[in-house]
Amino acid sequence: MPLDALCLSGVVHELNTNLSGSRVDKIYQPGRDEVILALRSPAVGNVRLLLSANPAHPRLHLTTLPLENPEKPPMFCMLLRKHMSEARLLEFVQTPLERVVTLRFEALNELGDRVERCLVLEAISHKTNLILLDGEGRILDCIRHVGLDGADKLLLQREGQPSGVRYRVLQPGMFYRLPPGVDKVNPLTASREELKELLAAAPEEAQADRWLLDTFGGLSPLICRELAYRTGGAVDLRLNTLGPEGRGRLLDQLEDLRETAVNCSPAMITMDGRPKDFTFLPVGQYEGAAQVDIWPAFSPLLDAFFEQRERQDRVKQKGQDLIKSVTSARDRTARKIGNQEKELAAARDRDRLRQLGDILTSNFYQMEKGMARLRTIDFYHPEGKEIEIKLDPLLTPQQNAARYYKDYNRAKKAEENLTIQLEKGRKELDYLNSVLENISLAEGERDLAEIRQELADTGYLRRPAKAKDRGKRVTSKPMEFMSTSGLRISVGKNNSQNDLLTCKLAGKGDIWFHTQKIHGSHVILWTEGGQPDLQSLNEAAILAAWFSQARDSSKVPVDYTPVRYVKKPGGARPGMVIYTTYETAQVTPDGELAKRLRVK
Repeated sequence: MPLDALCLSGVVHELNTNLSGSRVDKIYQPGRDEVILALRSPAVGNVRLLLSANPAHPRLHLTTLPLENPEKPPMFCMLLRKHMSEARLLEFVQTPLERVVTLRFEALNELGDRVERCLVLEAISHKTNLILLDGEGRILDCIRHVGLDGADKLLLQREGQPSGVRYRVLQPGMFYRLPPGVDKVNPLTASREELKELLAAAPEEAQADRWLLDTFGGLSPLICRELAYRTGGAVDLRLNTLGPEGRGRLLDQLEDLRETAVNCSPAMITMDGRPKDFTFLPVGQYEGAAQVDIWPAFSPLLDAFFEQRERQDRVKQKGQDLIKSVTSARDRTARKIGNQEKELAAARDRDRLRQLGDILTSNFYQMEKGMARLRTIDFYHPEGKEIEIKLDPLLTPQQNAARYYKDYNRAKKAEENLTIQLEKGRKELDYLNSVLENISLAEGERDLAEIRQELADTGYLRRPAKAKDRGKRVTSKPMEFMSTSGLRISVGKNNSQNDLLTCKLAGKGDIWFHTQKIHGSHVILWTEGGQPDLQSLNEAAILAAWFSQARDSSKVPVDYTPVRYVKKPGGARPGMVIYTTYETAQVTPDGELAKRLRVK
């Protein structure tokens, strides 16, 4: 869900407490819609502030996630570095009941004079933006330019600004104007009498949560349902069922929001082990159907909530061509295997062709050229029943019999070829499925480029058209972890890294892990010449299960063996190995363990 205005106010209060007075150390732009400010804060030390204008997940908070930066910084990032390097962060200012936050900075211009710079995050779904302003409120640049044409026209009618119809244009050189406001009541400033009048004027048949959402600004549907639930014990509560006492309880809940919005309790709602929603207060509307966890602060909550969603979205956005190409090749291979299996089943029934040839041979005396069929006794049938055999009228009896023997021999040869082709096809299908799994593990453009390079090497993608890009090899590093006892664990994110770890880097005494008959990463536990402890072995097995297609399962079988027993057959696809003399551990994947052991 996007941050609602009240939830965002809690985030802004938290950031103001921790980051006011901090200095901008470095500026990165890992994605088109996101900027990271590395700050030196007197309160919390060195931290990274994420400003995301992603239309699906706009937000701002401190982050500890490793986000890969492009080789060349985008132009917007370069502009931020020019105007805000070593700037001092003065404060975060939220427009009342709006999802718009302004970061005020004190910076030095080219002449060394102190000037004000502002970075405005508009966290409004489908209209998200990140805008850099000078001290006079003029736009220096923004992530998304908004012009006058088509859907970019935004009508501006806001109290305190010049009246009349205007259009809100976001282009360098223009003065910045706030987005159009929503004509709703502020629940944090309205008096009880005002709230009572609004409730008295509400339609009797109205559903409480819908009325709250339509009447008051800054409230999300989740909060509106929670207020209805706290008032009458149901999220679909209707106003005409409340009575005087119920209406009084609803007014009390609205007044309590003022205190709750100041003293937030960040809460994450989890269903079936997956984060579903978050808000600024504990919710009870799900009763026993969901788990509600209270977090100490918004930043770690938002980091955990959006981690997997953002990674999946980033992979889908940047690796869409890979996903499409590999999925198409996989489906094509699967169809080919299905057809070959049908042909193989028919070829295995070839003995009947030989039997028909024998029957024809023993009945030449009944046959003559021009016959279309022969009806005779089937001496291969246990009861000696009659059979009707189709003949080619243009062939002689001997030629008809020879045709059946020829079909028999052809089917026999086809079985041999189809068996070989099916084995190749199944290996190819396994390889393509492993590539799809690798794409899901990609953490940035470098990982995707390495997979794209691998697919070009194996013939599934065309090589770069430009001569200068053909010989350019991309390499990324495997994921690194440290076991509780201090042993290093490496996890490959794609087939190239798997081959590198297993076949080149790992020593013969290091331990190799992989899920049994399930696509996943190669995991290496570096023993450093010693005997690994049981806890390190177990943690490495859990990582192998987590970074596999079985990450949502339990009791996943993971094979492990010293690297000396792992071999790569000649001509095998990238990432494909065979191994012997192994043991198997049954483990349950644990994402929290992976986060805890990850080396930043």
